[in-house]
Amino acid sequence: MDLASLEIFRSVVEEGGITRAATRLHRVQSNVTTRIRQLEASLGVDLFLRDGKRMVLTPAGQTLFNYARRVLDLAEEARQAVLPARPQGRLRIASMESTAASRLPAVLAAYHQAWPDVELELVTCPTRQALQALARFEVDCAFVAQPLDDPALASLPAFEEELVLIARERHAPIHSAADLETRTMLSFESGCNYRGRLEAWFGASGSPPRRVLELGSYHAIIACAAAGIGVAIVPRSVLGLYRDLPKISLHGLGQAGKVTTLLAWHPAMANTALGALADTLRAPRPGLAAAA
Repeated sequence: MDLASLEIFRSVVEEGGITRAATRLHRVQSNVTTRIRQLEASLGVDLFLRDGKRMVLTPAGQTLFNYARRVLDLAEEARQAVLPARPQGRLRIASMESTAASRLPAVLAAYHQAWPDVELELVTCPTRQALQALARFEVDCAFVAQPLDDPALASLPAFEEELVLIARERHAPIHSAADLETRTMLSFESGCNYRGRLEAWFGASGSPPRRVLELGSYHAIIACAAAGIGVAIVPRSVLGLYRDLPKISLHGLGQAGKVTTLLAWHPAMANTALGALADTLRAPRPGLAAAA
């Protein structure tokens, strides 16, 4: 006795016969008849009395019908709990601070308006730490900077960022590390993808930074750059958040400054809440950078 057999049995009872049950289930009549006979054989009782074309429930059939409805309703409840038709439950998101500040407010606002039954949790951390949290299943998905080297993860291009080098306001044009007035690097802690890109930029010039000043926020990084303490790589979208941007100079990085932010997750952990987030990212809306 399995769920499919119980569903066929319930349909025959509710539809009043094999023919209408077969139509409802999109099965041929002979298949429905065979499954009913197999169910009776497995239970060792007659479930129906055959009176010509009529099928009348026996007492045993009536008892099974009561249980079948309860079992099938409980099975559907279980399916909805595991993979609900509508997004619900908790969705834990890790994100780079720049993405959380400049990109996610509009995305999460649209998501919450569409799916208010989902409890959103957001933690900010550098790309490496976000991927580690994903590997430990501490979060359901993560916004990280490319490249994504783990083949076990699925990903979706979310945002296109332009990174720029910032320095004090009257700094001369910067084309390489040799043009810097000071080779102090302003950055987040190790594990930050943008920090790695700045280190690579220094390395390409053959002039490694003399000092690395680790700071905990873009506000601090931009303020230190404005004060002439050092240089940093910052997404242009973050600078666009400021109404009164500190006096700094911006220096383009060309193609090296182009980076895609990805939404990454474990395919086995995907659910309707995560799928709805992916759909939200795919939907173009004014005020957001192009989502790939």
